[in-house]
Amino acid sequence: MTAQIILSAKGVVKDLGHGAGMVRALKGVSLTLNAGELTLLMGPSGSGKTTLLSILGCILTPTLGNVTVGGESVKGLGPEGLADLRRRHIGFVFQSYNLFPTLNALENVRLALDVRGMHRQEAHVRAEKALRDVGLSHRLRNYPRNLSGGEQQRVAVARALAGTPSVILADEPTAALDSENGQAVMALLSQLAKDKSRAVLAVTHDSRTIPFADRIVRIEDGLIVGEERRTESRENISKIDVTRKRKAHV
Repeated sequence: MTAQIILSAKGVVKDLGHGAGMVRALKGVSLTLNAGELTLLMGPSGSGKTTLLSILGCILTPTLGNVTVGGESVKGLGPEGLADLRRRHIGFVFQSYNLFPTLNALENVRLALDVRGMHRQEAHVRAEKALRDVGLSHRLRNYPRNLSGGEQQRVAVARALAGTPSVILADEPTAALDSENGQAVMALLSQLAKDKSRAVLAVTHDSRTIPFADRIVRIEDGLIVGEERRTESRENISKIDVTRKRKAHV
């Protein structure tokens, strides 16, 4: 049975800057995210992975190519249209948590729903459920200063989850965490990815995240250079389509 494609990028090119200072950060990237999968996007600094994440998250638009999320294309969308698509389909998890220090865990998650115009009571219920889903039902009233790094990242995951996104995009979600907390967060993202209506993508250079992935996509110099998929047993990683042949630059 073919997996449902939640997000698709085709022939994405992204130029940054202008004139003599212009840099082609992405050189024709095609990528799909499938429902029920956790995909890792791995590559060295300057490889284009953060730029690609911003385009997949409808923060930036491609110079060339197209992105569709939930069957909706970004072509022709201005800032308001991109923001609407982002609100309805995308949940972000950041390396630095981005929690408000003066708000407790429940308020931090609820705020993300309040700004979407959700009724206060519904926002409260959904925020509380999201925190329960990430194992923080006992930390609802705690402020970030009273939470461990791992717990703060779980609040950030709950905030992304509360809007019931079809895609969760995580930018270096383990970078600020020790090994134990990093593995706990990756286990959580892996569990969330089992939802057949959702895809999860994590941008990372942390090799310790690999055992949690269904698929690993490698990017270098603005090009996808390889893909690895785990076996169904999830015990070994088998390379199914690793090509080091560089495509012609667009």
